[in-house]
Amino acid sequence: MPIENFNDLASFASVAKERSFTKAAAKLGVSQSALSQTIRALETRLGLRLLTRTTRSVAPTEAGERLLSAIAPRFDEIESALASLNELREKPAGTIRITAGEHAALTVLQPALGKFLPQYPDIKVEIIVDYGLTDIVAERYDAGVRLGEQVAKNMIAVRIGPDMRMAVVGAPSYFERHDIPMSPQDLTTHNCINMRLPTYGGLFPWDLEKNGREVNVRVEGQLIFNNSALRVVSALQGLGLAYMPEDLALSHITKGKLIRVLEDWCPPFAGYHLYYPSRRHLSAAFALLVDALRFRGR
Repeated sequence: MPIENFNDLASFASVAKERSFTKAAAKLGVSQSALSQTIRALETRLGLRLLTRTTRSVAPTEAGERLLSAIAPRFDEIESALASLNELREKPAGTIRITAGEHAALTVLQPALGKFLPQYPDIKVEIIVDYGLTDIVAERYDAGVRLGEQVAKNMIAVRIGPDMRMAVVGAPSYFERHDIPMSPQDLTTHNCINMRLPTYGGLFPWDLEKNGREVNVRVEGQLIFNNSALRVVSALQGLGLAYMPEDLALSHITKGKLIRVLEDWCPPFAGYHLYYPSRRHLSAAFALLVDALRFRGR
């Protein structure tokens, strides 16, 4: 039977259960005449009378009783399944997998999840720290977090963090032995702490900009890491200059443990965005998380 005829069966089941065209029509939200025509059309297709009609009542025939006993439990199961889906909407659940860089995970995702997860105990979030530009579809992630400029055009991007700035910093003990750089080119004479990222296929570039002039400096040094924490520690130890997100250095700058240089060469840029496939069907849990992460300004 074509799928559109399932509506006819549902109409028949309603009339047979209610034993009344009037009550069934009201329940289904259709007119009595339309419902009567639907039942007659069904009987015509089956070549059987399903209902006995009198001026006062409606009752299933033997064929109607047999059909009702066969289909009523199925419709009950469908109604139960739909009810369970409603429960999922009312009580979101499931696991959400996100790939993000270390800095985004620590400064954006972790603080937001600390507020979000206690409200929804049936939602689980798995965060994989990865500096590469992961194919979230191929790797079966629900979403990724990257800087705005790194998000592919075919993805939906939701801003989840403010604009960012980078900072070039060094410890006072370092500057006791070295001159303060006054221009990006001066960095080439300094011992710089580098970072290696798979995203760039090599060392993280020190991209500086002032008044629209962009300078990409190739720096050298004794230390290379693949995470931010070790760069901060090494800079504090006076082992070299480090180039890092401003927020990682601010507290140390305020306490005088790090000195910031070339600040006018570090303009703001687009911050972190959560991105996911445009064709993705949003689960209730994912939609709630996106809303919780959405950046709404200060």
